[in-house]
Amino acid sequence: MAAELSGAVLDLEEDEDLEVFTKKPSLAVSGPLPTSPSSMTNQYHLEREDQEESQVERDLFISVDNPESHVTAIETFIMYRVLTRTTRGDFDSSEVEVRRRYQEFSWLRSRLEESHPTLIIPPLPEKFVMKGMVERFNDDFIETRKKALHRFLQKISVHPVLSRSPHLKAFLTAQDLTPHKKQGPGLFSRMGETVRSMAHSVRGLRSRAEEFASIQDYVDQFSNSISSVDKVTQRIIREHREYVDELKQYGPAYSQWAELEPGGLSEVLRGVSRSVELCGQETEQRAQELSETLLPVLHEYVLCSDTLKAVLRRRDNIQADFEVKKDALAARKVDPETLQEEVDLLAEHLEQANVSLRGDWSRWRSGMSSDVRAAFVSTAERNQQHYEKCLAVWESFLLSQKMDPHRPDLEPTS
Repeated sequence: MAAELSGAVLDLEEDEDLEVFTKKPSLAVSGPLPTSPSSMTNQYHLEREDQEESQVERDLFISVDNPESHVTAIETFIMYRVLTRTTRGDFDSSEVEVRRRYQEFSWLRSRLEESHPTLIIPPLPEKFVMKGMVERFNDDFIETRKKALHRFLQKISVHPVLSRSPHLKAFLTAQDLTPHKKQGPGLFSRMGETVRSMAHSVRGLRSRAEEFASIQDYVDQFSNSISSVDKVTQRIIREHREYVDELKQYGPAYSQWAELEPGGLSEVLRGVSRSVELCGQETEQRAQELSETLLPVLHEYVLCSDTLKAVLRRRDNIQADFEVKKDALAARKVDPETLQEEVDLLAEHLEQANVSLRGDWSRWRSGMSSDVRAAFVSTAERNQQHYEKCLAVWESFLLSQKMDPHRPDLEPTS
């Protein structure tokens, strides 16, 4: 979760590395909440676009499930089952099962990023969570992380380039990843990239193509917007839960008061108590669904905005390297033939980077639009249902009072 929530940050990562409403005069605490007769849900179902990836041409299906806790002498960690089904000929079996811990997902993402620096690699869930949100190895935390890791691999599995990566194949098939972890550039390559990025940021680019300047502007504004929505959503969820805690004290107070009162007032107080309890249950469910449906999507794209910025920096680094060599060639300070070869190679590298980013940017925009739209439509539907059900609770209470034979001052309405 983002650091907007109060509390100290804890490193919890164990690895380093409708039914139409019928009005009733009484309310039962146990049964489902009624739905208001004015419910729009009773009148139509919102049509949704099919947002699943086309299944026709897919030949790789990956799932993450079955988390298990492992305890050793020095650490405790969670391992997840990664199940792969495929029709690809380069796999030895059509179904492969391995178990992976978080640091191995992180290894995969790092290798994909090293191999494809200008592709937009999906983000992993963060290693850090907020104090007060979860406890270490809390079931809700593990479930949330499992879903995020599943989503990470799902996005990679449908990517036309990333899904063909040898690193992904090793991750999906090797029972022991240790030999694979020892291969490749790793840390020092990333350190070199950081140094180059700092140097280029000081010198700056001579000219950035307009399309990539526009992407940069969009990413900066998108990052600010999605971060604000993410933070406010977290605050709303927290306030919903605080409100539910208040309702849990509020309802029983009416019940206790009812014990002191004879006759009709006692029934009124009990009716209020039951209504408060039902609305509290519905509000609690709403907060939970916001946490499970809307917040993960928002926060995923907060992390995506950081990824986008890094990808754009790497593209700019490639262009900066090209410009440096091109300037050196123009000055003829070294062997021009050798330098021309380097300039030509960098020009090709830059063009490949531009093509990769251009295609992935279009793909990312389409996926983001679908994900965010689906999350907000689902949230809107749930908000509508929440308020309709709470409205129906209080309508039922009012009707019960109008039909009370002990209340001659209130005549039943037609």
